[in-house]
Amino acid sequence: MHHTILITGGAGFIGSHVVRLFVNTYPHYQIVNLDALTYAGNLENLEDIQDKPNYIFEKGDITDEPFINKLFEKYKFDGVIHLAAESHVDRSIMDPLAFIKTNVMGTATLLNAARQYWKDDMKGKLFYHVSTDEVYGSLGEEGFFTEETCYDPRSPYSASKASSDHFVMAYYHTYHLPAIISNCSNNYGSHHFPEKLIPLAIHNIKNNKPVPVYGKGENIRDWLYVNDHARAIDTIFHKGRVGETYNIGGFNEWKNIDLINLLCIIMDKKLGRAPGTSAQLITFVKDRAGHDLRYAIDATKLNKELGWTPSLQFEEGLEKTVEWYLSNEQWLDHVTSGAYQEYYSDQYQKR
Repeated sequence: MHHTILITGGAGFIGSHVVRLFVNTYPHYQIVNLDALTYAGNLENLEDIQDKPNYIFEKGDITDEPFINKLFEKYKFDGVIHLAAESHVDRSIMDPLAFIKTNVMGTATLLNAARQYWKDDMKGKLFYHVSTDEVYGSLGEEGFFTEETCYDPRSPYSASKASSDHFVMAYYHTYHLPAIISNCSNNYGSHHFPEKLIPLAIHNIKNNKPVPVYGKGENIRDWLYVNDHARAIDTIFHKGRVGETYNIGGFNEWKNIDLINLLCIIMDKKLGRAPGTSAQLITFVKDRAGHDLRYAIDATKLNKELGWTPSLQFEEGLEKTVEWYLSNEQWLDHVTSGAYQEYYSDQYQKR
């Protein structure tokens, strides 16, 4: 079995939930969290487990080949769960090269290190690459992404993730590197970096600031509770078949405007405001370039083969998420005060 697991991007939103789950569930595993701690990585996300004996943090960049090789030598990993990525579509439109470097070169660097260190004995090893449903492009009103859907990425972000997926499968076919990919839909939950739709809206409603919604809010996303995603990753890591792709979705499609309206209702209730107060903050802004209309995932394969199902209804998950943000204002203030603000003000001044 896998005893020493490298989790990349473990201080990020999804990564921190995966690290916590593995550290707490498998005390006999050694979990090494590698994160560059750029704007979206935050060790405050893992304060509750930082002193656990089976947890180690390493700061570094997945594109740093000598460093990655040293890590493999030092810890002799037999499993990799690769989540480190630049992940925000708007940022990828402003700065595509950063995405190519991290998502494509970074993934290839990790794959190469694993190939070198495992080449004499691939048994019991696994390289698990966590990807996105955005690689499949955009859906019309009907239909779902399945594991057989052709890749058709539309943004620099999704193109970089599609490329990294192809490299993972190329290493599986060329070098017989034991690899698995999962592609998931939009995640929401605690510790989510506040440039993303849900935490940004919560933050702005709380502070009576405008809540920006792209276009007319008609874009549809399939939302997955982050703890359910972490459970799915655990399931796939331990039970998934090598060489396979698994789609992870919440069976949970929402138009952006409907989601924001629901969020406004929850916020009015939690903040003791008159019904309809928060909804007045909704502001429609110019649509994002290359904005895919709809994503929706068919997670039947994961359900049928490995028995995973989402645990929460969306309304319940959203309510829990709101409660977490309102009771962790310090976390939000720390994250929103730093480099994130500077980055965005720079970008807005350039427009």
